[in-house]
Amino acid sequence: MDTANQVWVSSLAREIYERSGENVYLCFQCQKCSSGCPLNFAMDYTPAQILEAVRLDQESLVLGSKTAWLCASCETCTTRCPQELDLAKVMDTIKMVSLEKGTSALPKVSSFYKSFLQDLKFFGRIYELGLMMWLKLKTREFTKDMGLGMEMMKRRNLKLIPHFVRPREVQRIFNKVEELERSIK
Repeated sequence: MDTANQVWVSSLAREIYERSGENVYLCFQCQKCSSGCPLNFAMDYTPAQILEAVRLDQESLVLGSKTAWLCASCETCTTRCPQELDLAKVMDTIKMVSLEKGTSALPKVSSFYKSFLQDLKFFGRIYELGLMMWLKLKTREFTKDMGLGMEMMKRRNLKLIPHFVRPREVQRIFNKVEELERSIK
């Protein structure tokens, strides 16, 4: 579909298109994405319902929904879509918009998401103990899993000292992505 002359009824649909290159107006609601989604049972709205809400510019419903945060990015929806709409990319874009606007329906999941990326950026890989510490600081649940953490340390499943894997190279990748994001805005 040529988007040069696209009439954008929804500002959210336009924003998703500009960020992801995916035109949600291609969807004709066949429901193949929803019927194939392995996490559909846990979502508050099906992937097809989220697409329709985007098209109807229901930003508060879309950004306040758990659906994008529960998406496993398995790309089953993308594979099944007869219109070749990359719904997994749309869900990732919804997460990004939600993070920027501070409207996550699952604040613990979005905190984990941010902590995970921060850990990866700093160490070049995931340092489990550091990830748990960042997450506990952000969620302010300092002692909730302390027993589990101690048991994991006793069994040597958690390393006290992180192992760095080319952190400068990973840092360059993150810097490049941030630079590209700034140039898009």
